[in-house]
Amino acid sequence: MLRAPADCRDMSEVRAEIDRVDDALLDLLAQRVGYIERAAELKPSAGIPANVPSRVSEVLARVGAGAQARGAPAELATRLWSVMIDWAIGHEAARMSEAGRASGATSRE
Repeated sequence: MLRAPADCRDMSEVRAEIDRVDDALLDLLAQRVGYIERAAELKPSAGIPANVPSRVSEVLARVGAGAQARGAPAELATRLWSVMIDWAIGHEAARMSEAGRASGATSRE
C-alpha cells in the first residue's frame, strides 16, 4: 500500500515504503539498461562514439534541475547519474568493440 512519508507510523512502514521505492527504481534501471543496449547497437552506424561529453553534461544538468524541482538533492542525483553514465559508457564501448571485432571477422571470411 502506497503511503506518503508523513503517513508512516513506525520504522517498519518506513522500511516497507523504501523497499517499494527501491523495487520501482530497479524496474526503471532495467528499462534504462535496455536503452543503453540499443544505443550500443545504433551508435556505430551513426558514427557516434560511446562517450559524448556534451550529452553527458546535458543529462547531468537536466537531472540536477529535475531533482531540485522535485525537492530531491541535486548533488545526490548528479552523483548517482554520473555513476550510471560512467558504467553505460564503458558498457557501450565494450559492446561496440565486440561488435566491431565480430563484423571484422565476418567480413574477412
